[in-house]
Amino acid sequence: MLFARAGDRAVRRVLEFFTAHIRNPHTRAAYARAVRDFSDWCEARGIVLDRVEPIVIAAYIEQLTESRSKPTVKQHLAAIRMLFDWLVIGQVVPSNPASSVRGPKHVVRKGKTPVLTADEARQLLDAIDVTKLIGLRDRALIGVMVYSFARVGAVVKMRVADYYPQGKRWWFRFDEKGGKQHEVPAHHNAEQYLDEYLAAAGIREDKGGPLFRTFDRHRQLTGRRMHRNEVLAMVKRRAAAVGLPADICCHSWRATGLTAYLTNGGLLEHAQQIAGHESPRTTKLYDRTSDELSLDEIERILI
Repeated sequence: MLFARAGDRAVRRVLEFFTAHIRNPHTRAAYARAVRDFSDWCEARGIVLDRVEPIVIAAYIEQLTESRSKPTVKQHLAAIRMLFDWLVIGQVVPSNPASSVRGPKHVVRKGKTPVLTADEARQLLDAIDVTKLIGLRDRALIGVMVYSFARVGAVVKMRVADYYPQGKRWWFRFDEKGGKQHEVPAHHNAEQYLDEYLAAAGIREDKGGPLFRTFDRHRQLTGRRMHRNEVLAMVKRRAAAVGLPADICCHSWRATGLTAYLTNGGLLEHAQQIAGHESPRTTKLYDRTSDELSLDEIERILI
């Protein structure tokens, strides 16, 4: 391995980068794959750490562009650049050879997340059998995602105490990326869905326990929180049951809620605040209101 051959000091610094510097587990996993691929590429060409120069990284990025998408290539370059910054600070290498290397140009103006219409979202929610506890749980979970624009990762982390009263309203508290806490008032539909689920589950007083829990093979509610992959499987299953597209995912509910909000006259800056986005450009990626406008205009071509 590229860094193992450079000695114990380099290895220790790389380990510190992934354990102490990169805190988000998903970012850590993605950056680890990127660094491993670069290390293997250098190893195959007999390149050692002190011979890694800008031209070497540029050649790797150029080759990577032939087989990977532009966002993936940019992520790989970001991982390599950040790691070498860390190695420079630790005095393992004298300078960062990736700092002058530029990745492929990639501008995104509209996200690719599949979005449901308001009618489709209502069709799916109404089709859930809420005479069973699992149906109440699934409806409440989807309701939180669509009515608060919440990420699935933040929703599955919620404890019972993260649905709480403040004044005359109930609120949601989410643990977001980077350790940030984000609070959003509960929409009256989401509030109803959660109240019915909590009452049926009998877990309202278990404040420290997970809000959305798994079921065992006997269809009994457990004390284990759902994993995001389990939520995705549930969303796919619920979508298929009403004949909705197979590419619907957890993120679709975030985009669906945002689009419905903006379509009904909501302001972009308020949507940004509800979603917890740092930049309005990120919020705009979820906005599909222009799609309907474009289609209406195209249909004016009467031939």
